[in-house]
Amino acid sequence: QVQLVESGGGLVQAGGSLRLSCAASGRTFSSYAMGWFRQAPGKEREFVAKISSSGYRTNYADSVKDRFTISRANAKNTVYLQMVSLKPEDTGVYYCATSTGYWGQGTQVTVSS
Repeated sequence: QVQLVESGGGLVQAGGSLRLSCAASGRTFSSYAMGWFRQAPGKEREFVAKISSSGYRTNYADSVKDRFTISRANAKNTVYLQMVSLKPEDTGVYYCATSTGYWGQGTQVTVSS
């Protein structure tokens, strides 16, 4: 069983920045890839970014490429999502997930225009 707890969401103006964190329980954090997803009101959940277990490989949705950076600190059982140049369309609930299918409860990000 893995528990994931996201934090760092909030209200920010367009052009602003936020850093999301996802803290994981358990001793096997470093053995699986991690991802961030988001769900806007009335829309399906969508992929945002993912990072390999080692942290050496990352992948991003085209909509966030060059604005978001995913990273991880395996010693802290934590994965991060640094978001800059935020846009109103980035608004949504952001979830982290393991490659093994565990999900967090989400954190709200609201970007005002």
